Amino acid sequence: RYPFVGFTPDREAGRDLLTVEGVSKTIDGVRVLHNVSFIVDKGDKIVLLSRNEAAKTALLGILAGTVEPDEGTVRWGVTTSRAYLPRDTSAEFDGCSLNLIDWLRQYSRDKSESFVRGFLGRMLFSGDETLKQVSVLSGGEKMRCMFSRLMLSGANVLLLDDPTNHLDLESITAVNNGLIAFPGTMLFASRDHEFIQTIANRVVELTPNGIYDNRIAFDDYLVNETARARVEELYGTGE
Repeated sequence: RYPFVGFTPDREAGRDLLTVEGVSKTIDGVRVLHNVSFIVDKGDKIVLLSRNEAAKTALLGILAGTVEPDEGTVRWGVTTSRAYLPRDTSAEFDGCSLNLIDWLRQYSRDKSESFVRGFLGRMLFSGDETLKQVSVLSGGEKMRCMFSRLMLSGANVLLLDDPTNHLDLESITAVNNGLIAFPGTMLFASRDHEFIQTIANRVVELTPNGIYDNRIAFDDYLVNETARARVEELYGTGE
């Protein structure tokens, strides 16, 4: 059985989408972002690369509004609506006594049980399984819940930090296909070569001194000898 992942934005975003100017961030005394500036255009599917995992997570958190930058500004277009998948989802579930239906119902405009069950069913939650408390779910089950929530959002911009984390092969395939088909804009972090290559049309590498911004597919990016050397440091020569 394969899950179904599909994203339908409630409205189309305009041309003025996102401008990031001079964003810097230091975490635990380590500078993870320095003077990061770029403009995101409608339809961009940007993979974020970095030797430092904290840099990607920090930038996505800043874009989502859950992390404050030390310096710089983030300006979203008025027609954008965003949905965010953090790397660590524990805050969404730990200590929560709600079952799956009531947990997802919080994020749905249609509160009917049948509607909410429909989105849980897409991620293979059915029957009595939907009555489990979310606090006892496995890592993979929590991620599947998060994708049910993302599909409900109707967002035209997705911010995804390692979206295949904890997922099995069938779920990864469903997520991959859903993001390929997604008609909106996205920024994401991943260490899965095939996942990146099939989705991204732009590569932004975060470095201690700024960014490398390349409006090309991942494999084309690797053709560049200098870029390939950097990616081998990021992912290892086996990628």
